[in-house]
Amino acid sequence: MTSSRSSKPLTILVWLVRLVLGGIFVYAAWIKLKEPWLLFAMSIDAYKVLPQWGVIAVARTLPWLELALGLLLVTGRLPKISSVAATGLLGVFFGLMVRAYVRGETIDCGCFGPGEAISPLTLLRDGSLLLGALFLAVMAFRPKKERFFPAAESARLPDLEEARHHSE
Repeated sequence: MTSSRSSKPLTILVWLVRLVLGGIFVYAAWIKLKEPWLLFAMSIDAYKVLPQWGVIAVARTLPWLELALGLLLVTGRLPKISSVAATGLLGVFFGLMVRAYVRGETIDCGCFGPGEAISPLTLLRDGSLLLGALFLAVMAFRPKKERFFPAAESARLPDLEEARHHSE
């Protein structure tokens, strides 16, 4: 009985992180999809890591990927795939942002469309999102008993075979 009570806050935390992260991905996708894709392409190109054809491909497809990923997170579908994908995507974003910030580049982060320069605040925000995605990935890959009921093994009742063996 105590194991389910102690796991409830963890279950709620996973649920909240999943909803917040999924909602942020959906919002970021929506912002990029409502603007002309060339604006997002300019933000991507400012990082100077992709050839022109790569910039165009990413600008046209990334918002759709973010939308799909956000919906998977919000609905709780495919938790292992969605949490690893979110962690990977945010890891790449965060790494590129840190690189640009350290180099002193004054460019848009591209996170929520044009007009948001990379700053300590955007780094803090994206770093926090990365930690949230990493938390979801760790939780998704824990064995089911440990995932939400870490003390379940110690609280389990003996099975029928064990009871018969001890009564003889």
